[in-house]
Amino acid sequence: MEIGAYSFGDTPLNADGTPGSTAEGIRNLFEAIVHADMQGLDYFGVGEHHTVSMPASSPGAMLAAAAGATKNIKLGSAASIISTDDPVRVYQQMATADAISGDGRIEITAGRGSSVETFPLFGFDLRDYDQLYSEKLELLMAINNAETESVTWSGSVRPAIDNLAVVPRPVKGKLPLWIATGGSPASSARAGQLGLPVSYGIIGGAPHRFAPLAELYRKSAEQAGHTGADIKISVAALGLVAPTKKEALERFYPGWHNLNVEMGQLRGWPAPDKNAYLAQADAPGAYYVGDPDEVAQRIVHLHGYMGHMRHFLQSDIGGLPHEHLLESITLLAAEVKPRVERLLAKK
Repeated sequence: MEIGAYSFGDTPLNADGTPGSTAEGIRNLFEAIVHADMQGLDYFGVGEHHTVSMPASSPGAMLAAAAGATKNIKLGSAASIISTDDPVRVYQQMATADAISGDGRIEITAGRGSSVETFPLFGFDLRDYDQLYSEKLELLMAINNAETESVTWSGSVRPAIDNLAVVPRPVKGKLPLWIATGGSPASSARAGQLGLPVSYGIIGGAPHRFAPLAELYRKSAEQAGHTGADIKISVAALGLVAPTKKEALERFYPGWHNLNVEMGQLRGWPAPDKNAYLAQADAPGAYYVGDPDEVAQRIVHLHGYMGHMRHFLQSDIGGLPHEHLLESITLLAAEVKPRVERLLAKK
């Protein structure tokens, strides 16, 4: 089981609670990735968001910088919003980061985007949501599967490509390409039919409710004739590890509250309820907030339902103090990972 972290960036808060510098948020994210590599974490994903509180708007740029400053950790987008970006540029940026890594440590996770801010920002119509994603995913796969630099593709959402070079090529010829989904059965079936690994973002409810989706994914892959190593599942979730459960709950709550207030203003969510937070932070809730023993046990419990090979947490939300993020990363690598390995070995 690979254990990791992911982030959309987290703009720090000033002493009076006002937002600090988005540039500092990006520098903190870079430091966190380097720290994760030094601590021995398996994976770090950089998601794409375009808000003041979550400023990691360019996963490719961040991963290229991180690739040059790390040695072992796998790095990926979590996710790249291909519906409103150009798959050619996404691929070029990620392949560039892969070349900088030197040993092929870069992955792409392609997502539709649960946040719709990218549509007006880049001039797309939200009504074209499905068509944009479907065709651009097809183009991204065509580029990745090309045996040479030359790519040919045509569709309706961008100009055709006729035997044109898309460079650089990845170190190992192809990049690992994942499908991101927040729980859509259609996305699970699509990933299986295409023979691509799937990454589930579980941010609410009981995580084991995703087990039927994992089964649908594997059955769809089998029916399409895909049985290789690419048929695998990862799980992304909210969570924070601290020396004690009490510390974890106290550290994570303010950021959770701040984020939910912001999302309520943007999307009409209800006012944050601390009782709901506490319920989600205990089994079988979706938040992996606790000490290393509890977090490890809950990851292994979900593995019994999902059979996933990677579990990675987003901790830095709502202005979480940077030192708490770094300590959580350290505990994930040094304490949670070996516990998960021991528990899985007993099964």
